[in-house]
Amino acid sequence: MTFEIGVLTFAEVTRDIVTGTLPSPHQRVRDTIELARVADQAGLDLFGVGEHHRSDFVGSAPSILLAAAAEATEQIRLTSAVTVLSSEDPVRVWEQYATIDLISGGRAEIIAGRGSYTESFPLFGYDLRDYADLFREKLDLLLRIRESNPVTWEGRFRAPLVEADVAPRANGDQIPIWVAVGGTPASAVNAGRLGLPMALALLLGPLTTHTETVELYRQAATAAGHDPGALPIGINTHGYVGRTSQHARETMYPYFAQGMVENHHQRGQGVIMSRAAFEAQARPASSLLVGSSQEVIDKLIAYHQHYGIGRAMIQTGFGGLPQKEHLETIERLGTEVAPVVRREVAALAASAA
Repeated sequence: MTFEIGVLTFAEVTRDIVTGTLPSPHQRVRDTIELARVADQAGLDLFGVGEHHRSDFVGSAPSILLAAAAEATEQIRLTSAVTVLSSEDPVRVWEQYATIDLISGGRAEIIAGRGSYTESFPLFGYDLRDYADLFREKLDLLLRIRESNPVTWEGRFRAPLVEADVAPRANGDQIPIWVAVGGTPASAVNAGRLGLPMALALLLGPLTTHTETVELYRQAATAAGHDPGALPIGINTHGYVGRTSQHARETMYPYFAQGMVENHHQRGQGVIMSRAAFEAQARPASSLLVGSSQEVIDKLIAYHQHYGIGRAMIQTGFGGLPQKEHLETIERLGTEVAPVVRREVAALAASAA
């Protein structure tokens, strides 16, 4: 079994808690492309950019950032993390990511989600009361576009398509499409029914928080005739790899706490995270991937053994972590953590065979 490890960013525009400096949007865009380049050089498997439509983020058009990253990288897979498909046009999403796929030589991927940040719904004229129905319908169209061309399709929220030519086609004609699930059972069931890979958001709480969600996903896949053992599951979570356990916690905590207050889902409704609460989340049985390289390795193996995951994407700079520290943790993740996790997961698979 191959285990993939990557990093993702929301590209926040957040004031540095030490210097008081607010980076310009231009700087944050350049920083984001540099993150992708260093992640590629460090040997990581994935680089993701989240979609947010607010002035405290520069990721309102992640496909453009990923296209720029494609030119700055050689091997790493480039993914949305996530595409808020409910407020997007699936035709345009396909066109954008197929173009990234052609630029990058087949390295594009889409993680489609319903959106926990909801600014895009009123911005693009959608009603939040249609939140779930929008996602189901638009995912159906995106999958139809991936499946064949031309496309004939009809739904509630978009004009019908009749023998529509959706171009370009991707490099090799396919793009991996994952479904992002935040723990909502219905989302997991739908992903399993469709036989799609699931990217599970594990943000705070016990490591085992979403045990039932994963079980429902696999049950739905089985009921729909899919082999659940062949369906990839990944996690998206926060983390930081430090020189030592203490260094990791001291570096990550103040920025992570700031991010929880300032970059929360709803403006003005941030969450105050005390140091004690942060330390609780950093323990072996809790969700955050923060610590020394060995601590992060151990927790990733624990995630793998509990959920059967084959992928982990880590948000390593939430809350405005300075670029120097951000690049350092990406390098540690790629050179010290990823090779060991891949080797240990492969050994576990071989011993179980």
